[in-house]
Amino acid sequence: MLAPADGVLVTSATLRGGEDWPAAHGRTGAVHLPHPASHFEAASPFDYAGCSEVLIVTDVRQGDIAALAGAYARLIEAARGGTLGLFTAIQRLKAVHARIADRLARGGLPLLAQHVDPIDAGTLVDIFRDDPRASLLGTDALRDGVDVPGESLRLVVMERVPWPRPTVLHAARRMAGGGSAYDDRVVRARLAQAFGRLIRRQGDCGVFVVLSAAFPSRLLSAFPAGVAVHRVPLDEALSRVEQRLATGERRNCDADLGERAGLAIESLGEPVSKSD
Repeated sequence: MLAPADGVLVTSATLRGGEDWPAAHGRTGAVHLPHPASHFEAASPFDYAGCSEVLIVTDVRQGDIAALAGAYARLIEAARGGTLGLFTAIQRLKAVHARIADRLARGGLPLLAQHVDPIDAGTLVDIFRDDPRASLLGTDALRDGVDVPGESLRLVVMERVPWPRPTVLHAARRMAGGGSAYDDRVVRARLAQAFGRLIRRQGDCGVFVVLSAAFPSRLLSAFPAGVAVHRVPLDEALSRVEQRLATGERRNCDADLGERAGLAIESLGEPVSKSD
C-alpha cells in the first residue's frame, strides 16, 4: 500500500484510545514502517462536557434477561425513541427484542434490530435516521460504523462492558500485547467508538448508558475529558435521560452553541445579530 504513495494520512477521533502515541503506533501497525511515523493531535470542536453525560446503571443484574429487557424498554420510552442499543451477543439482542418490540410499537416507538429484521444493516440505519421516534438494536458493526447526526440518535445504551471474546487469536494477541493491559486497550477503543455515535455534529446532545455495575473505573478514560460520569440505579438514570433529552434542555444546548459561535465571530471584528 505504501510503495506507490507519496504519503499516507491516517485520521481517527479514537486513534489513541485514551492512551499515548506509542499505543496508537502499535494498534495501527506504524511500528513496522521502515521510517518513523509523525503525528499530530487537534482538539475536538464538540462540547462533549456540556451536551452529554455517561450513566452506569448499578441495579440491572447480569444474566437477567427480563431485567435487561425491561431496562431497555423503559430507557427507550424515557427518550421517546432515538436510541441505539448495542449488544455484545446476538442471542441477548434477539431475546430483548422479542420481549419489548410489541410494547414499544403500541406506544408509537418503532424498534428495528440487526440480526432480526431481514434487512441489511445499511438500510436499517437509513430507516432509523429518517424517524426520530425509531430505535435500533445491533452489535459491533453498528458500534463502529454508524453516522446518525441530529435528533434521530440521542441515547446510546450498551448492555455490558464489551470485553474481547477468549479466542485463540485473542489469546495470542493478549500475550504479545501485555496481558490484561491489552484487554483494557481493546475495551477503551470500543467504548470510545460507541460513545462517538452520540455526538456527530454541533448541536447534538445525548446520554450514554451502560447497563452493568461491573464497569472498572480504569476504563473511564475512554470517554472525552470533562464528560460527567454517574453510577446510578435505573430509576435515577431514567430521570436523568428524561431531563437531558427534554425538548427544552436540548434547545438550550443548541442556543449555547449558537451563542459561542456568535462570540467567536464577534471576536474577529464581525458583528452578528441574534438572527444570524
